Amino acid sequence: MTLTAKDFKSDLKPIWCPGCGDFGVVQAMYRALAAIGRPPHEIAFVSGIGCSSRIPGYTTAYGFNSVHGRALPIAQGIKLARPQLLVLAAGGDGDGFSIGGGHVPHAIRRNMDITYVVMDNQIYGLTKGQLSPTSPRGLQTVTSVGGSLEQPINPLLYVLAYGAGFVAQGTPADMAGLTAVIEEAIRYPGFAFVNVQSPCVTYGQENQQIKAHREQMKTLASLGHDATNMAAALARAQHYGSELYTGVFYKNPQPPQTFEAQARERQTQLGPSARPRDRILDMFRQQ
Repeated sequence: MTLTAKDFKSDLKPIWCPGCGDFGVVQAMYRALAAIGRPPHEIAFVSGIGCSSRIPGYTTAYGFNSVHGRALPIAQGIKLARPQLLVLAAGGDGDGFSIGGGHVPHAIRRNMDITYVVMDNQIYGLTKGQLSPTSPRGLQTVTSVGGSLEQPINPLLYVLAYGAGFVAQGTPADMAGLTAVIEEAIRYPGFAFVNVQSPCVTYGQENQQIKAHREQMKTLASLGHDATNMAAALARAQHYGSELYTGVFYKNPQPPQTFEAQARERQTQLGPSARPRDRILDMFRQQ
């Protein structure tokens, strides 16, 4: 069966601000999923809270709009319970690196086959323009009227340092490139992270809009970047905030076994000696 982007588009109309970068992100996701070829009923999409977290409702896949910052643990639970599903998680920079920041390193170290797409606009858009974890130092917002005093999180260095096997970045200013990195992330057999510079047209900075991205972006492929070289990936990632590099920063050429595969092996190994479900509580009653 040949699938098209339209097969993944739900009847729910997006309500983002006109010009929001998230329109481009969801379109890139439709195209990437069509290229993958898995039907919508074999895909689970989980999100947290925020403008970007509306995405599951705009797809025909199974969708779960969870609480703020908790997309990753729920996505991991789905993948462990139903490993045959293609599982994606989505959120914003605040959702992923503020309240949900503690879940990221554990999702990486478990290495479950999940694709995590973060729409990074350096601001809290849904709640009216507060400072976010990736906002640049000096940025004036409703919660930093004198300019931010904080050093911003670097999402690319963050996930690379924790050992993510696939790390990429894209922008809706380059739809073909964004679609390509999302598709490659989904195909990677393990935890994959895609940081999308997705402009907020209402509260975002002028130098972070689509037009500016087109002028600023540099594809890693054009620079001869070796995506199998972790040191090279770390060096490029250091320039987050000053250079807009797009493409795959790092892709582990020898992906380790996923957590869910190991769990199934352990289940098979211990299955013959396991207590029947109706006798599990007996071990506690005997103490």
